[in-house]
Amino acid sequence: MIRIVVDCDGGDRGPRPCVEGALEACRRFNLHVTLVGKERNIRRFLSRKLARKGMESRISVVDATETITMSDSPSESLRKRRSAIAIACKMVKDGEADAIVSPGNTGAVLAHSLLSWRTIPPIKKPAIATLLPTRHDRVVVIDSGAVVDCKPHQLVNFAIMGSTYAREVLGRANPRIGLLSNGEEESKGNELTIQSHQLLKKTGLNFVGNAEGRDIFGGEFDVIVCDGFVGNVVLKTSEGLAKTITELIAREARASIPTTIGGALIYPAIRRVKRRTDYDEAGGAPLMGVNGICIISHGSSNAKAIMNALRVAAEGVIRHLPERVAEDLQTVHSRMEAEGVSHGVVMGDAPPEEAEKKA
Repeated sequence: MIRIVVDCDGGDRGPRPCVEGALEACRRFNLHVTLVGKERNIRRFLSRKLARKGMESRISVVDATETITMSDSPSESLRKRRSAIAIACKMVKDGEADAIVSPGNTGAVLAHSLLSWRTIPPIKKPAIATLLPTRHDRVVVIDSGAVVDCKPHQLVNFAIMGSTYAREVLGRANPRIGLLSNGEEESKGNELTIQSHQLLKKTGLNFVGNAEGRDIFGGEFDVIVCDGFVGNVVLKTSEGLAKTITELIAREARASIPTTIGGALIYPAIRRVKRRTDYDEAGGAPLMGVNGICIISHGSSNAKAIMNALRVAAEGVIRHLPERVAEDLQTVHSRMEAEGVSHGVVMGDAPPEEAEKKA
């Protein structure tokens, strides 16, 4: 049975969505879930539902005496050793759990996972891989918020990890990789994208070339590579646009009797489209490059999103995702070194030990 820990203290909606999502996930999947947070608050939502759903043996509760807020900096969060995310990371490190799900402070999740698990060589800074809908299926956008300022070799590592995720989780045999830029020509973009383009051509990956913003949702790519600043803007813009379009369609459908009738006729199609663009269906995004499986969920995640985040975490465990990432990183870097391609670590990568010193 797969063992997953859920950080119940970090979300905007309190522990209730985590509790309800965990119960539903245990009902659907072969999981044991440990809920970590303020025990009193967790049990307030858990006590009546646990016996009713017959999940007494599938749910555990661990008390966390410290709370990390959304305003806490990574260094401040590292001082809170009895916080939910700190306890969760330690449980995975000690072999008491297989994965983590957290809707909490992303910086805190990054800091604690780095401190507890370290990274997969030669990664120094991990990346967040987010799935976005396309006309045909889904695309992996990496990085979507972990590393704001990147170097070319980091984007190469992101491409490798994104390719692994697309292959192992999405089932793409030879993932098509695109580098997000402001034009298709390899001469387009800033210094980062131009240099990264040249390196990506020498990786042996299925690097198709530059991808413009409009190409993200077209379905021609399986992986879109970018730095965390750009990726996070893409993610938040996509969420806002999907919500706005859905609301506009609903408003226009109620504008008159004819449109109301027409809206009723096409409602099944609208519902299917909404489901494909609904963040709750994705649940969360894996933190790639660390020696463990951590799924970062939106702070406002509801029970459905938490349930799906637990599903994503279980998929990562089943597919041994960190091990596959390590193998692919080793393969690509060995190939590049054999060809004399210079892509080594440059100034600007802070090793995990620095985070520990700051704590």
